[in-house]
Amino acid sequence: MVALDAGGARLAGDRQHLGRNLAILLSLLLIAAAVASLGHGASGVPGLRVLADWLAGREIGATDRVVLFQIRLPRVATGVLVGASLAVSGAVMQGLFRNPLADPGLLGVSAGAGLGAIAAIVLGGLLPPAIAAWAGWHLVPLAAFGGGWVAMIVLYAISTRQGRTSIATMLLAGIALAAMVGALSGLIVYHATDDQMRDLTFWGLGSLAGASWAKLSAAAPLILLALAVSPFLARGLNGLALGEATALHVGIRVQRVKTVAILTAAGATGASVAISGGIGFVGIVVPHLLRLIAGPDHRWLLINSGLLGASVLIAADMVSRTVIAPAELPIGIVTAMIGGPFFMWVLLSNRRLLDA
Repeated sequence: MVALDAGGARLAGDRQHLGRNLAILLSLLLIAAAVASLGHGASGVPGLRVLADWLAGREIGATDRVVLFQIRLPRVATGVLVGASLAVSGAVMQGLFRNPLADPGLLGVSAGAGLGAIAAIVLGGLLPPAIAAWAGWHLVPLAAFGGGWVAMIVLYAISTRQGRTSIATMLLAGIALAAMVGALSGLIVYHATDDQMRDLTFWGLGSLAGASWAKLSAAAPLILLALAVSPFLARGLNGLALGEATALHVGIRVQRVKTVAILTAAGATGASVAISGGIGFVGIVVPHLLRLIAGPDHRWLLINSGLLGASVLIAADMVSRTVIAPAELPIGIVTAMIGGPFFMWVLLSNRRLLDA
């Protein structure tokens, strides 16, 4: 049955139509953000002109080639994948926990990844020289990724009993696990040197400064797999919004949805944190903002979260590397300074809707 308003206008499907139009708009926004990021940087190299010359087959200088193809392009590609993965993971977590305040950090994955990175930075010098030489610059990303996955496995084992995963137990266990991991991280940081403390601070606030094709190729497969799987969770997350019992009655395999959602969010978050450090704000605010604009239908919420998350992170990165050039702000500072007040304004503007 089609719903009509007082004037007879068609209402059914309006949110779906809005979601589709929003996806188109956000795709254009992402393209614009990527083009702007490629064209601007601390080096002053006109990236768009260099790219146009390369596409036209004209000769370009060695410096311009390095800046565009080895610095800016992998940085933009990393920003797209990390921003999309954090925002989609946040949308999945909010749907799974049925809580708009949920974010990827609730699973303890971010805390576990942080512990791995801290241990690698502070204690990496204790490794045998052969292992340290083999790992090289991969040591911190590998340790962060491994720490995130260990935290996820522990949390899943705690919250699953007789083949059923308790969301409430997972939420509480995730908070407890994050606290314990944070205490252990603090204990390790206590023994850090001044140089290590600077590295830890910069890594903890997040940055795309170390982006490279090598790092991206290591993390991209897992992130892309998680992003490809997430749309298939839409029906299950929509059903879970009505409660687990109702979702079971309409034919949704609740346990499968929980397991896939957890693995998707954990995999994407772990890989993202490993290559970019801890970047806050994106995972919680982007999906919540889109939910206020276009509603809670995950069929479009997941897609639009990925597009907007990528655009937000690219824009924040462009600000972080140009606002105090040639120095660079950690990207987490930029996302908090710009996004926090904006999100507060959105909440104050929609108080009547939120209180309904």
